[in-house]
Amino acid sequence: MEMPGDTFAWKWIIKPEYVEQYVRMHIDAWPELLEAHSKAGFRDYHIFQDGNEFFYFFRTDDFKAAMKGLADDPVCKRWNAITLKMIAGKVDLSKDEPLPLMRQVFYLK
Repeated sequence: MEMPGDTFAWKWIIKPEYVEQYVRMHIDAWPELLEAHSKAGFRDYHIFQDGNEFFYFFRTDDFKAAMKGLADDPVCKRWNAITLKMIAGKVDLSKDEPLPLMRQVFYLK
């Protein structure tokens, strides 16, 4: 899939029984996890919550390289071992298109 621009977004549904834990983990995210995201090329990363729906927005210059950087990082692997079980539906981060990306339809500069 050709990635347009440098802005990406997706949403996940978190299982209701994990919402509080998921929020707490992100409020108190591990410093080494944040460092891994920065090192992989993520910037301007936001997560918004509406009930058990979470909307993610970030920028990166190279989506595939950023995702590979996270997939190869041992800290991210530990984090994902915990958080991926919280997501409703199946997520496979080893795929070429690991996230269900949303299409941008409007941008006000």
